[in-house]
Amino acid sequence: MITRRELLGSFGVAFLATRSGSYAAGGTKVWRVGVLASVRRPYNVQQDEHYGQIVLGLRELGYVEGKNLVIEWRFADGRYERFPELANELVGLGVAVIVTDGTPPTLAALKATTSVPIVFASAGDPVGNGLVKTLTHPGGNATGISLITTDTAAKQLEILLSLATTPARIGLLLNPANPLAAVSLKAFQAAASTRNIPLVPAEVRSEGDIENALSAMTTRGASAFILTRDRVFYQERRLFADLALRHRLPSMGSDRYYPAAGGLMSYGQNLAENFRRATVYVDKILKGANPADLPVEQPTTLELVFNRRTAKALGLTIPPELLVLADKVVE
Repeated sequence: MITRRELLGSFGVAFLATRSGSYAAGGTKVWRVGVLASVRRPYNVQQDEHYGQIVLGLRELGYVEGKNLVIEWRFADGRYERFPELANELVGLGVAVIVTDGTPPTLAALKATTSVPIVFASAGDPVGNGLVKTLTHPGGNATGISLITTDTAAKQLEILLSLATTPARIGLLLNPANPLAAVSLKAFQAAASTRNIPLVPAEVRSEGDIENALSAMTTRGASAFILTRDRVFYQERRLFADLALRHRLPSMGSDRYYPAAGGLMSYGQNLAENFRRATVYVDKILKGANPADLPVEQPTTLELVFNRRTAKALGLTIPPELLVLADKVVE
């Protein structure tokens, strides 16, 4: 759905359509950038914790909507099967660059075009999933910022075990529609085996699967769970947090927005910074850089966040040694 702002912007600059950009009546070049997003459209895109960083980052680099920039937003509402259709729409609009927010939309964009540059703001295992040939030399029309995923599995498990009351089994939420799920499962299985802790995997593709998945996990003996990284899980983070509290299950998320929504804790990278960094790639490409020659960035900063109120509600005490390491504590 195109917003009123986008509609007015697109009519107000009198475009002469080209692949690389357009020109306003006064001769100013106007760039059309596509964003292929996994979640539902935020109430206010510009103020969204993630997508707002795209608008802000581009503005800081000199691209302003209504002046020399039009952003074409396409939101899949968590329905990954919509990505091919939405990717083709963006290509048909003649966007100069497509920004994606995960592995599934990036794969769809790559199938839709081999010529339009693609910048992924967050993608797990870009080489293993076929997004790029190598991290240093992507070699195709896609580049961007990778996710820290498998490297966090052991630490997430360790932190959860230090808080939970020695769970016999730990649930692991996965979205099978995301190629990253298989990679995450393998990493957590390896981490759990060293601690002799059985995992209880459960699949969630959409909001309607969440309650059944948690009930099935508890029936199978899971007394705590970990949310693997997935944009559907981010979108439904409040529901996960509410159900975890209702079932009295300690839980671990992959980013700071889970404990902010009421979840117990998280350990992982801050994706807001990824989205801001993606605009640097967009700027370079609009200025003539070839995505095939732009190395994939690999963030190294991870955040540990706790929700003290949720811990108290679950009857848990956050160990002082962990509180010292925390980047943030939600009260």
